[in-house]
Amino acid sequence: MTGRVHSIETLGALDGPGLRVVVFLQGCPLRCLYCHNPDTWDRRGGQEWDAAAVVDRVLRSRPYFSQGGGVTLSGGEPLAQARFAAEILRRCREAEIHTALDTAGAALTSDVRRALEFTDLVLLDVKHADEARYRALTGGELATTLAFLRHVDERGIDLWVRQVIVPGWNDLPDDLRRLADLLRPLRTLRKVELLPYHAMAGVKYATMGLACPLEGLAPPDEAAMARCRAILAALLARPVD
Repeated sequence: MTGRVHSIETLGALDGPGLRVVVFLQGCPLRCLYCHNPDTWDRRGGQEWDAAAVVDRVLRSRPYFSQGGGVTLSGGEPLAQARFAAEILRRCREAEIHTALDTAGAALTSDVRRALEFTDLVLLDVKHADEARYRALTGGELATTLAFLRHVDERGIDLWVRQVIVPGWNDLPDDLRRLADLLRPLRTLRKVELLPYHAMAGVKYATMGLACPLEGLAPPDEAAMARCRAILAALLARPVD
């Protein structure tokens, strides 16, 4: 089976536990205003790879997985190619490689459910916890992400939830309260991360001839991030990274 791959990163340390091979799949149905990889949007971009060849590339890094590493499928949105993702994850599972899926939960099809059968950890980016604001920020539907989130929890798959803090969009106490309300009932939630929006993708937008939607918006400083983490940690009664 073949699919489109944007790039493959080895020795990734931010996309799940341990050192990981991160496979960035091409294509994304969302158009997040703060997207830092607009070059992954087009499903026709990147290069065509066979799933077996992707896994062979992953297995070259097996010596680095001894401390709990593995493979993470990212994007773009890896579930935009759910059948291809499932085949990579299946082969990695058979090779006893820890598997992670870095996703916005933008779909819950039969192919997505199959991919999750071979997934040890889901890193879910919950863009916003309010339906209208989610739609304005991403062009997608929060209801789809919530259905995906429920399915992951019901299947008992370990879950890390992330949210990028975008000033003026999701950094108010009420925004964080809504997020806490979503997360509190989850049984498989293992980690919560708040990440700062950054503006480093400006060159990519310019190269692609696109206007950067949040041009001029300053990233949150450390004090702002610390405040958001403290509010969410108090609401959840658990640490927030």
